[in-house]
Amino acid sequence: MNKNEGLAVAGNAPPFERIRRTGASGAEYWPSREFSQVLGNTDYRNFEQVIRKAKTPCFNSGQRIEDHFVDITEMVLHSANSGREEAM
Repeated sequence: MNKNEGLAVAGNAPPFERIRRTGASGAEYWPSREFSQVLGNTDYRNFEQVIRKAKTPCFNSGQRIEDHFVDITEMVLHSANSGREEAM
């Protein structure tokens, strides 16, 4: 996480508020890995398909996909404690 990014809310807040982040520009966002866990997905790969499907109605409504979905990569740990970059 960038030093200018941070948690928007902590403590006893509702789950979606707990995972909300605020970027350096002040824009709010919800990391997809954490979002998928709040929704009860046990395997992130399954949630990636949900994100791909969500981009279609976004585009069809006249919105720019790039304004609402940002592909980022972060290091994730695997069972052997080896790190590997994966898209979020």
